[in-house]
Amino acid sequence: MSDPLLLRNDRDGVATLTLNRPRARNALSHALLTALSEEFARLSRDESVRAVVLAAEGPAFCAGHDLKEMTAYRAEADRGAERFKALFDLCSSVMMAVPALPQPVIAAVEGIATAAGCQLVASCDLAVAGEDARFATPGVQIGLFCSTPMVALSRNLSRKAAMAMLLTAEMAEAEEAKALGLVNRVVPAGTALSAAQDLAAGIAARSAYTVRVGKRAFYEQLEMPLADAYAHAGRVMTENMLARAAEDGIAAFLDRKAAR
Repeated sequence: MSDPLLLRNDRDGVATLTLNRPRARNALSHALLTALSEEFARLSRDESVRAVVLAAEGPAFCAGHDLKEMTAYRAEADRGAERFKALFDLCSSVMMAVPALPQPVIAAVEGIATAAGCQLVASCDLAVAGEDARFATPGVQIGLFCSTPMVALSRNLSRKAAMAMLLTAEMAEAEEAKALGLVNRVVPAGTALSAAQDLAAGIAARSAYTVRVGKRAFYEQLEMPLADAYAHAGRVMTENMLARAAEDGIAAFLDRKAAR
């Protein structure tokens, strides 16, 4: 039997998902995307999980789409376009599922994260990178502009920074990726997973209700005009203020005690 394409390990409210195609540099095949889609759906219903870490086996985080698989699709003259559309629709739904999850998702990146792999990092709420990590959207080099990775990238980086990555295909080292806003922290090589899990554990110790409400509101207000965003955020804070988590937390703060 072949090894599972996606591994899951739960501990103390943190679920760690691990891409498990190391010999293919964890390329996002249709099967791996399907596994991610199904696992995200399970996580969305799992109230025992308060944070998610996304990691990868082997020396690469993710090299993007599986080009061998895509080449095979191209050879299907009668169904090629249909197969490509289904693949890119599935990939887009997986990327959109990450910010839609109630739990924060933290990427733990070692090695390269290129094309759709870079898109996956950009789709996560937070990212921790080993100092040997590198990021790129190199599709332009092979005549295939990274149009779908562009969506997530352009929502994380400034316009000019995103265009530079898309047009030049140059690799961004970990520290540069941090400066650009693609990752939050750079840690010694080989420690990204443990650092991401520590970060997740800190989030998991907070009120799950408060984190869930805050994450949803963050992404909702991003798409709104300024006045609508403030109005929406005010409604969310009103709802949050009336919740038990805020009542207990504020009382503990005023009493100079640690909030539960």
